[in-house]
Amino acid sequence: MSTLKASAERLTIYKSFQEQVSGYKFKLYLLAKLPSAWFTGVKVVSLSNSSCKTSVPYKWLSQNPFKSTYFACQAMAAELSTGLPAIMAIQKRNPRVSMLVVDMQAKFTKKAVGLTVFECKDVEKIINTVEDAISSSEGKTVTIETIGLNKKGEEISTFTFTWSFKQKSK
Repeated sequence: MSTLKASAERLTIYKSFQEQVSGYKFKLYLLAKLPSAWFTGVKVVSLSNSSCKTSVPYKWLSQNPFKSTYFACQAMAAELSTGLPAIMAIQKRNPRVSMLVVDMQAKFTKKAVGLTVFECKDVEKIINTVEDAISSSEGKTVTIETIGLNKKGEEISTFTFTWSFKQKSK
């Protein structure tokens, strides 16, 4: 298969996945597979071939005793902003590819007292790492940053996730 044809097929798969994430089926997926994210109000704002945005509100189910969004709820939204592009990148791969978070770091710079939106701008970096893992038949890791902002555009927190991708054996 030519590289151009393969690229066109990948773009079609990405577009289909992006449409699924924006629909009601993904809300059902969250309820079934990530119920804590669903209950706390984590949402997908947008997903494209270049960035992914997710959000988490400050509400009763996501609060901590200090009247701000609990760090674990922020971590769920932050991970989702890096994990969705990773899931998109491994969709319908042959051979199949496994993915796993192998490290996470966080920095909190401001109290989260409203909606926090996380944006990962490293989608291409994730896609390239998956491609490298497949072409080399070796496990590969990539470190991705996502930044949480409040409605004023002020930084609330920064999360760094290291994802591992490995071609599954047949």
